[in-house]
Amino acid sequence: MRLDKYLKVSRLIKRRTVANDACDAARITVNGKPAKASYQVKTGDVIEIAFGQRTMKVEVLEIAEHALKADAAAMYREIP
Repeated sequence: MRLDKYLKVSRLIKRRTVANDACDAARITVNGKPAKASYQVKTGDVIEIAFGQRTMKVEVLEIAEHALKADAAAMYREIP
């Protein structure tokens, strides 16, 4: 699954266009490298998202095409 779609489905970022813009601005890294929106996400990948002053780091646990709001948090694990 594409990175921008994964960020939207997992509800880490609200909209896919916003996820695209964040990738273009190099605010999202996967496994320590800046990633494009077209990057194919795999389980075990570590995604780091820069939200202004705050940075969020998550590990991909599962990939699903669609997820309900209640199930979206099970797609990743936050890393301190």
